[in-house]
Parts: sequence; structure tokens; C-alpha cells
Amino acid sequence: MLKIGIIGATGYTGLELLRLLQRHPAAEIAWLTSENSAGQRFGAAFAVPPPIGEHTLVKLADADLAAADVVFCCLPHAASQAPVAAARAAGARVIDLSADYRLHDPAVYEAWYNHPHEQTALLAEAVYGLPELYRPEIARAALVANPGCYPTSVILGLAPLARCGWLAGTIIADSKSGVSGAGRTPTLKTHFVEASENFSPYNIGRVHRHLVEMEQELRLAEGAAQNGWQLIFSPHLLPVNRGILSTIYVNLPAGVTEAQVREQYADAYRAEPFVNLLPAGQVATLAHTVHTNYIAIALTFVPNTQTLIVTASIDNLVKGASGQAIQNLNIMHGLDERMGLL
Repeated sequence: MLKIGIIGATGYTGLELLRLLQRHPAAEIAWLTSENSAGQRFGAAFAVPPPIGEHTLVKLADADLAAADVVFCCLPHAASQAPVAAARAAGARVIDLSADYRLHDPAVYEAWYNHPHEQTALLAEAVYGLPELYRPEIARAALVANPGCYPTSVILGLAPLARCGWLAGTIIADSKSGVSGAGRTPTLKTHFVEASENFSPYNIGRVHRHLVEMEQELRLAEGAAQNGWQLIFSPHLLPVNRGILSTIYVNLPAGVTEAQVREQYADAYRAEPFVNLLPAGQVATLAHTVHTNYIAIALTFVPNTQTLIVTASIDNLVKGASGQAIQNLNIMHGLDERMGLL
């Protein structure tokens, strides 16, 4: 039985982790931390039934890090660096759900997150936790950087094209996320009156922090065939609780046919347990994936052009965060990676 610790358990990702771990046959909660709710039951932070609500929250300083085989860190960026390092020093394997260990270059991290990276040795050993691209590396990893939610949809939506060197020119990723993607701390834009019956873009163009994560992984998938493409990323706040839908526009190189593209996607994802490659004529929707760890991907070809429209859907709290973290947990410990997720 794997002993599990969760740092920062009272956010939406912590709640989703607990729900999934509660039904995981090889996992047992060792401790949960919350700086603001320490001493209370988890049920005081969220209206949840037992047994989830019966767990007692403790401050991180009081958590027995050595008692956990695996630590999930659900803190915001910058705040995760030191706790992850402490958990690793205590001997636990760590899955970090922040952005702190996703970007390989500390200078790039500092430029995009306005904070220096103070754990560069750990950063060098971190594995990007996208199972469809890095399953063997995840299996050996002591520290896994769980991908961002938007990047999961865009990277998996485009990876087969990147591997073939078929990304070129300007690529547009037009993505919509449910309100839970903004986290539990209230802000003006997530206030009910602002979000309900509204639909708004934010950080559009090339300014959202997830952009650099997408480009890092797609260029790694591309390998030596760097074609000088550029990604334009336009996220939107969708007035629903959860889910992400990314609609991605790609101009394919001359001579690349629909049959070739469909073959590449089929080959890439045929054996993947959580990739639902939809048949021709369908498009991905939120309904394909919410409350599951699946990603749904569909391919639409604009007649008489080289334009491909990829639609990719995930649940931002499951495949975009906690579910993917459980999938990584399973891979790291040689378990069926579907365990606790179906």
C-alpha cells in the first residue's frame, strides 16, 4: 500500500486527488496539509461526505514527510519549490502539480514566472509528466512535473504532427476553460456575476505562461526538424465549472494528405488508454471528457486547402491535473495506469 501525502490539499486539485485516491486500491492517505485550515477536518474546507471529509489537516511544518511514499504538491508556482525539495530530501517520490518543475531552463522559468528558480539541481532531474510522450522516463522518475491543463490539450493535439515535422508557419490554439481552472481563490473575473452568461478571452496572443510550456514540448517532439513555426495561444474563460476545449488551426505542408495525417494520429495513440481519437466527421466536445481522465481528439480537414483543425477536449481537473497525476503515480510504481481512474 502506497502512503500518500498531499501538500496544499484544500484547492480544487487537492479535492480531486482525494476523490480519486479514495477509490484507488493501492493508495492510503498519510497526511494532508493546509496552512489556513490546519487542525480542522477536510470536511470543514469542502462540503464532502465521509470518509474524505474525516481526514485532519495539518500545517506543512507538522507533516511527517518521511511517512509518505509519494507526495503530491498542489501549491501555486514559486511556492512549490522548497516543499518539493523537502519531500525529496525526506525520501519521497514527488508529483508536483505547479509549473515550478515543468520548464527545463531556469532562465526561461524566471522570465515567464517572474521568480528565480532556487532548486536547479532538482529541476534538472524532473521529468515532464505527460505519459503519452514520456512513459519510460516517468516510470524511473523520482520527481514528476505534472503538465498544465491547457498544455495537455494542445501538446497531445499537435504531437503527432510535430514528430513528423509537419508544424510550420503560424499555429493558432484557441482554447476555452471552465472557471475551476482559475483555482479556488476568488478574483473579479471569476465572480459569478462576471463569469455567468459571459464568455471572455484573457492573456491572448503570446503572453500566457502556458505558451512556453507548449512550445518547449512540441519542439522536443519535433526533434532536429525545426521549421520555425510560431504558436499563437488565445485562452478564454468559459462559464462552466470544468472542462477545456482547444480548437487548433494548422496549415500543413504541401503534399501532406488527410490519409497520412490520420495514419500518424492512429499510430501515435492506438495503444494509449486515455486518448479517444474520434472518427472522421466528429468533433471533440466537453461532454466527451468531463469527469474522466480521457482526452478526446478530432481532426477536421478544410476542403481544397492544407488547413487542419484539431479539436481536443479534457477535464481540466482530471486529465489536466489530478487524474494525470494519478496516472503518473501508477506508472511510477509499475501499476496498471488506469487504476483508480476508471
